[in-house]
Amino acid sequence: MLPAAAELGIGILPWSPLHQGVLSGALRKQRDGAAGRSTSHAADAVERHRTTLEPYEKFCAELGHEPATVALAWLLAQPAVTAPVIGPRTAAQLDLSVEALATRLSGDDLARLEEMFPPVGQGGPGPEAWAW
Repeated sequence: MLPAAAELGIGILPWSPLHQGVLSGALRKQRDGAAGRSTSHAADAVERHRTTLEPYEKFCAELGHEPATVALAWLLAQPAVTAPVIGPRTAAQLDLSVEALATRLSGDDLARLEEMFPPVGQGGPGPEAWAW
């Protein structure tokens, strides 16, 4: 929907931008035995998306940033995104979110993320490619 929104001049406020913790380093947290949303009620989503999360978390490590920060920085790099609606429960989670404001992803970084998380629907420039 982002290409259509950008074409039409509509701002997007993504809710739950970390998909209930799935994009916050959930696989690493599971390996470390850390408690949290991604290891409890979002565990099914983590398993469903494991094949994408593994390269994503590796990519974030290569960049030297936490997965939550990369996910939010990717959203902030989208022209149609006004601001993600975050819901940090701890000061550390808030710090990762604030860090995303200063995190700049290169064109190559953004392209790799688009490869890992391809757009749903028809893809391409909006709004025609996203019409029903």
